[in-house]
Amino acid sequence: MNIAGRPSAPLMSNPRADRVRDVAKLAGRPARLKTGRFVAEGPQAVREALLSHRDDMQDGGTGVVLEVFATETCLERLPELAELASDVPLRLATDEVIGAMATTISPQGIVAVCRITDFSLEDVLASGARLVAVLCEVRDPGNAGTILRAADSAGADAVVLTASSVDIHNPKAVRSTAGSLFHLPVITGADFDAVVSALHAHGITVLAADGYGNVDLDRLQDESAVRRLAPALSEEADDAAGADAPGLEPSQPRLENPSAWLFGNEAQGLADAQLAAADYRVAVPVYGRAESLNVGTAATVCLYASARAQNR
Repeated sequence: MNIAGRPSAPLMSNPRADRVRDVAKLAGRPARLKTGRFVAEGPQAVREALLSHRDDMQDGGTGVVLEVFATETCLERLPELAELASDVPLRLATDEVIGAMATTISPQGIVAVCRITDFSLEDVLASGARLVAVLCEVRDPGNAGTILRAADSAGADAVVLTASSVDIHNPKAVRSTAGSLFHLPVITGADFDAVVSALHAHGITVLAADGYGNVDLDRLQDESAVRRLAPALSEEADDAAGADAPGLEPSQPRLENPSAWLFGNEAQGLADAQLAAADYRVAVPVYGRAESLNVGTAATVCLYASARAQNR
């Protein structure tokens, strides 16, 4: 088969070939650290990687996709992937070869080798960031991917993973982002204290998602709605004295202001020092009998609360 008018290359058919082994090694962290590369598996992830690659190239960058390997069946079913990969090395391979490269049982006939992009938190904040998600020692790849996907959906400007958090470029984490990994800056291995200092330096309020927090997220959303729908009443409330005055108390954060959410470890939550570094500790109210929310679910609720307030 000739792919998109390119000269035909030999079909890759040996699942034990060195090139296949090199790609498969990227499932391990040592190989990713050594090469600065990772693998995206399946049509959804590869499509988003190629779209990001195209946009980056149009902006004068070097792109994010280095190679694509696909079966003939996959490209016949999804010809747009071959079109998107027009300026990327694209090799046909057998199902056995794709299976050897991937970590999933059914990789759906396509994988891409991608470049790990280094982002600067300072550059992101200097560009006027208004919503940031900070993962503090979140270690489950599924949870990390869910939070990154939620941040992308909520229009966040960046996701930060502190040291000891999961490697977001490991195969399971990449899959769980459903392509969102390629949509926004992701800063990894960050020092927590340095992150908080940078956020404060740029006037960003730091909110800790904490089940025992003394600030109620529902109330913050109600207060934001009052300010949006009845600005005159909100101004009166802000000027009123006393804790019983209606409207937002001066000691409470405003969701519409630039903010960064801290999300903690699945088992222990945020450490005492991390809670102390936040400006406010915000609780997502639980109305049923569940003890608490999964960190991915809580993060989605928190990020969307801020996004709604900032975009109305």
